[in-house]
Amino acid sequence: MTDTSPTVYVETYGCQMNVSDSELMLGNLAAHGYVAVDHPDGADVILVNTCAIREHAETRVIGRLGELRRNMKPGAIVGVTGCMAQRLGPQLLEKAKHVSVVIGPDGYRALPALIDGARRGERAIATTFDLEEHYEDFTPRRFDKVKAWIPVQRGCDYKCTYCIVPTTRGPERSRKLLDVVRETEAVVAEGMSEVVLLGQTVNSYDDGEFDFADLLRAVGRVDGVRRIRFTSPYPNDFTDRVIAAMGEVDAVCEHVHLPMQSGSSRVLKRMLRRYNREGFIESVAKLRAGIPGLSLTTDVIVGFPGETDEDFEETLDVVREVGFAEAFTFKFSPRAGTPATRMPAELTVSDEVASERLARLVDTIRTIARAANMRELGRRYEVLVEKEARRGGDLVQARTRDFKTVLIPGDAALIGRYLNVELTGTTGSTFTGQIVRERQPLPMAG
Repeated sequence: MTDTSPTVYVETYGCQMNVSDSELMLGNLAAHGYVAVDHPDGADVILVNTCAIREHAETRVIGRLGELRRNMKPGAIVGVTGCMAQRLGPQLLEKAKHVSVVIGPDGYRALPALIDGARRGERAIATTFDLEEHYEDFTPRRFDKVKAWIPVQRGCDYKCTYCIVPTTRGPERSRKLLDVVRETEAVVAEGMSEVVLLGQTVNSYDDGEFDFADLLRAVGRVDGVRRIRFTSPYPNDFTDRVIAAMGEVDAVCEHVHLPMQSGSSRVLKRMLRRYNREGFIESVAKLRAGIPGLSLTTDVIVGFPGETDEDFEETLDVVREVGFAEAFTFKFSPRAGTPATRMPAELTVSDEVASERLARLVDTIRTIARAANMRELGRRYEVLVEKEARRGGDLVQARTRDFKTVLIPGDAALIGRYLNVELTGTTGSTFTGQIVRERQPLPMAG
């Protein structure tokens, strides 16, 4: 590259799939002579990779586009990519006149050509679904040097009534198992030993020949892989074959993020989830029987249309019964175009009630997690050091196989290393720890 190479800045919002897509976009642009930069000021191309899962996310992006306009260099090209681009399409060009390119998740192959067109004054939209597109010939430019996000599936066939993802990412389709293995081998060659397999309903993976159990076993056989994670699975897609593979493949970590959404069968039915309360609890029991020491985290929505006080109490009951280590909790956010927005107005739960329920839910989860974490103090775990801690103070952030976050003394030289630590304290969600140094054997008496 020369000093005259064009520069590109990508800002990412939303889920791990969006992070992976940003890595693909940067890889594609790098192959066309672009140089990635860490700040938008002075960049020749600014791409905002967006999320559409909640209204707040879109509002935030519109505001951010205004900020970028005030500070960008003259002649810079601004593009909006991802789920919000797919959902709004031409509306984005109307709302933000300085945006030249709008590209959905299946359009990143055209990105260099569309940027070239934008330099000639052309504004373009690429939001057509391509059910064959997996970007197999792209070389991602990875942000993380410790673990690799590897998409194994794109799109979603499950029509949950609150969810915009089928609209923004299209129908479900899986990559070929051998392509996933090839990418895994490539990231190991780059020095990474943890992979995270990504899909909207990742454990429904099916490439026409192999299922998710086959995929776990194949990735686990790659020499150099020490940890395998995956997100996000669907509760009743955990077949006996998949659970057996999870228990038998040494690299598969003892953690599952298992989205529950509600503990009420009535609410789950209105959500069009494919399980009821009892089915979810049964899935938890099967997972814990198959994977000793399994830690579970989850997603929960409160205030879904028609949720009664009794429904909410049922959610709290399941939260207490399962004992989640952590949960991402949300108030229902209606998304235009989803069936939930067409439910009768009398089913609407007021923001005041939803807020009170959310506060109670958060308090319940934190109380359970805090008590469980206190019982962990003094125990020893293997951790992988991921990055420097945000709070600074010569601390690094590491993670156990079962997804505990542990802050330990150290600096950037420890990033990427596996260490044994003893848990010494907890804030309720994060642990502090000390490195355990194995004693050297004493010399034999002469």
